[in-house]
This record gives sequence, C-alpha cells and structure tokens, in this order.
Amino acid sequence: MENHQLDQIIKDCIKGKSKAQEFLYVEFASKMLGVSLRYSKDLAEAEDTLQDGFIKIFQNIKSYQFKGSFEGWMRRIIVNTALEKFRKAKKIQIVEEFADIEDDGDENYSESDISIDILLKMVQELPDRYRMVFSLYVLDGYPHNEIAEVMNISVGTSKSNLARGRAILKQKVRDYLRVKENNLRVC
Repeated sequence: MENHQLDQIIKDCIKGKSKAQEFLYVEFASKMLGVSLRYSKDLAEAEDTLQDGFIKIFQNIKSYQFKGSFEGWMRRIIVNTALEKFRKAKKIQIVEEFADIEDDGDENYSESDISIDILLKMVQELPDRYRMVFSLYVLDGYPHNEIAEVMNISVGTSKSNLARGRAILKQKVRDYLRVKENNLRVC
C-alpha cells in the first residue's frame, strides 16, 4: 500500500469511518498478531491482546502525527497493551531454577536446524517475566533502562531476567535438537 493511500485511510479512521477501520484491521492484523504472540503465552492470549490493542489504536489514532512509520506506531501500542496486561496480572509465577544448565560452548547449528515456529513456541513457554524482557530486548530492541521503566523493575533485574531467559531458551534448543538428532538416527 502506498503512503498516500495509507494516509487517507488513517484520516478516514480519525473521522470514525468503519470501512476504513475494517480495512486497517485487515491490512495489519496478521503482522500485529505476530508482535502480540511474542509477548503472550499462547494464541488465545495473543488474540486478546491484539483486540485490545486495536481498540486502543482506533481510540488514539487522532494522536498519530503522520511522522515516522505508522506500522511502528501501531506496534508500540500492541507492545504496550501486552505490557499493561502483564503488569495488571501481577501474579506470582514459580520459576524453576536452571542452575544445572551446562554450557557446552558455542554449538554450530544452522538456521535450518530449528524452525521459527518452534523457536517462537519456546519463547512463549518462558516464564512471563523472562518472556517479556527477552521479547522487548531481543525482538524489539528496547534498551534495559526502558525495559526497567515499562516493567517497573530495576535495570539489573532486566539484565538478569534476559540472561536467565536466554539460558532457558538455549537449553530448550539443545534438548529439542538432541531429540531431533536421536529421532533421525532411529530412522
């Protein structure tokens, strides 16, 4: 879609035209669902976040300044919606200690060894706090000071959660690839 077309659709959304809102939703829902999935434990939670995020997008679209990427503006709202849900939940989650994770050194895995879908599922399985910090830092490029601010934690806690999340993911990838390798040997 060309910029002038998108600008007109945004202007129509500001006027409250439902056809423009529907078009915008259809155009961007799948991309924003991908963003939401990175912060959610499953598809149902991601879809809830997506819906809540689009409500906020339509409620606040008049604040879009037509500067920078509109998709980036929307992405920020979706991420903030996911973070808001996380903060509201404030549930205590028991986190299994992974002190026994050994570092075998840098394995030489190729990109084809594990699919993006399986890797995303592993990220979704991380404890909530680790998943949020990992997604913000690795996938969306937030610095630790911003993560600390939006999650209401210290910078040190953000760094620690990232390190623990990475360690858990690394172990999950190793375990997955070992099982995959063993299954190939059996065949």
